[in-house]
Amino acid sequence: MSEVILVNVTPQETRVALVLQGAVQELHVERTLSRGMAGNIYLGKVVRVLPGMQSAFVDIGLERAAFLHVADIWSARTQDGQPASPIPIERMLHDGQSITVQVIKDPIGTKGARLSTQISIAGRMLVYLPQESHIGISQRIENEAERESLREKVQKLTQPGEKGGFIIRTMAEDASEEDLKSDIDYLRKTWSNITQQAQTRPAPSLLYQDLDLAQRVLRDFVNENTPRIQVDSRENYQKLVVFAEQYTPSILPKLQHYPGERPLFDLYGVEEEIQRALGRRVDLKSGGYLIVDQTEAMTTIDVNTGSFVNGRNFDDTIFKTNLEASHAIARQLRLRNLGGIVILDFIDMENDDHKAAVLNELKRALARDRTKVSVSGFSALGLVEMTRKRTRESLAHILCEPCPACSGKGQVKTARTICYEILRELTREAKQFNPREFRILASQVVIDMFLEEESQHLAMLSAFIGKPVSLQVETTYHQEQYDVILM
Repeated sequence: MSEVILVNVTPQETRVALVLQGAVQELHVERTLSRGMAGNIYLGKVVRVLPGMQSAFVDIGLERAAFLHVADIWSARTQDGQPASPIPIERMLHDGQSITVQVIKDPIGTKGARLSTQISIAGRMLVYLPQESHIGISQRIENEAERESLREKVQKLTQPGEKGGFIIRTMAEDASEEDLKSDIDYLRKTWSNITQQAQTRPAPSLLYQDLDLAQRVLRDFVNENTPRIQVDSRENYQKLVVFAEQYTPSILPKLQHYPGERPLFDLYGVEEEIQRALGRRVDLKSGGYLIVDQTEAMTTIDVNTGSFVNGRNFDDTIFKTNLEASHAIARQLRLRNLGGIVILDFIDMENDDHKAAVLNELKRALARDRTKVSVSGFSALGLVEMTRKRTRESLAHILCEPCPACSGKGQVKTARTICYEILRELTREAKQFNPREFRILASQVVIDMFLEEESQHLAMLSAFIGKPVSLQVETTYHQEQYDVILM
């Protein structure tokens, strides 16, 4: 099935939505002030080598030093093509050394960027590996005759003794020699520019920046089944036309400028979908629902039957809910870009056939995901454990920040709890100071609690410390915020 691609461009950000049969499947957001760095190539400077961790921190000009593990350092291969024996990192790197590195994972949360010295540059149909010599083929190209044909075409286009290997991407299926040659020429020229800059520029320096989001859409997302790509900015539509003419001429007929007065994302209901994707609850058509909780360590998704009671018996109801939830889970993972460890808590099923069917349905739904996914079976506790490769921030981390009232806990202390904290604070202050009066500044809900249900406790404390206590509402204070003022 094909996905319509919608591109919304403003000076401050670019947003891309992939829509399948009216439902948004993926959302990508790139802000002008914080473009993703995965794929960028830098001339970095080693700031610290850690032999105990077999890793190093490298300054590439960002706020935090980036992380390079010994496993991500390219080493020359032996004559038979096998990797050379591992060398301790302290024998390869030293403090202050300049090194060409590529970002393979954006900074996420408190973690710096992850680096590799094995460079790869993506083109439309090929990925260029300047340090390698072999030709690999995407596993998604399953036809063996087509695989061999593509391998022969690329080998024919490379000169004997010429350095650099290639990975043939899925987009290269049925590609002509002319298309492949154009991609090879572009990639070799790009690498030549990078090596020249690395010899002349100081460390740290940016040597190569990956394409912006709109251009990556044309390179990575569009396939022969994509019916159209709609762009709501005429200026950026024209830029994409120029880019497509040079690199992807076959998709030019699919590029469309959307001139309508109604915003493009409103027309397809994308704005509403974004709001729903930021919530915990996801309603299913049957009446069941999911609860999605994202934490630093992992993401948990809980499946509930809700009001769904349609079925021959309760087991049948549970089975149908879990089947529907499998598709909803796969979509939410893509939509929210949830990565790392994911724990799925389906409704408990006694029937082993039902469990196998739900697991197969989940894997089938996840097959459309471009991101690498690994799914295990049901555990002894009835949970399904899976991982989804994390290469960029989730949608919630891009669009949201921790709640200032609850500091990201997802809950706030009750008004009564805050009242008791204030009473304890008054007791402490009265032992140290001798003011004429104490004044409590707090939110409306806390002051109301003191005036009604907790008025007796406040009066008792005022009598105990021998000082009057006045109350004042601060409309700008959130529920947990308060001050005790000495008058």
